[in-house]
Amino acid sequence: MRIGQQGRPDAVIFDMDGTLFETDKLLIPVHGRVFGTLREEGLYMEEAPPAERLLGCLGMLLDDIWREIMPGSTEAARSRADELLLQYELEGLAAGEGALYPHVGETLRKLKESGAKLFVASNGLEHYVKGVAEHKGIALLFDGIYSAGEYETASKVDLVARLLQDHQLGSQHSVWMVGDRSSDVEAGRGNGLATIGCAYARYGRASELADADVRISDFRELLQLRL
Repeated sequence: MRIGQQGRPDAVIFDMDGTLFETDKLLIPVHGRVFGTLREEGLYMEEAPPAERLLGCLGMLLDDIWREIMPGSTEAARSRADELLLQYELEGLAAGEGALYPHVGETLRKLKESGAKLFVASNGLEHYVKGVAEHKGIALLFDGIYSAGEYETASKVDLVARLLQDHQLGSQHSVWMVGDRSSDVEAGRGNGLATIGCAYARYGRASELADADVRISDFRELLQLRL
């Protein structure tokens, strides 16, 4: 982990769900629609899992999520769930559903103005991750939006490594990884980055952020950090 000039970062990599985007405001209604359609199509006839279980799996790869919350499901059901989730999420975003966490937009702009390059690295589907950024008016602030869905990476460690390589962010740069789940902390530590855990998110266990270098309870705290 390299210390940047006066402790400020050269680049900051953000997770999306639970970090920038308050996902439950979109995902809870989408969850009901997905399982309703799966039942109508005869692909998954078990009782739908609680939406909280789906929210608790955010940060995992999608196939792992479906295997976790739809045990015994077929590959066809999981594939269709992927399609429906993306379709209903994009429809919800277009209708104005979902919201950024408080102060995200203004804080990202101030970080950008300070000279930091900004990125997203998410385990979600490409069109969903980019759709959130576009519909919520923050897409142009990022130098790159990376998703496991686009790059087909096996872990967030690999996804962040790809991002760093593409943008020539080496050991001579100060780069922060910001996220709310253990996968974000692992991605940062696995690539030698400073890690910042978002304790305001409600989707994971507090213990997931135990190994983060810093934990924040308000997004604006990023502007005061010196790592």
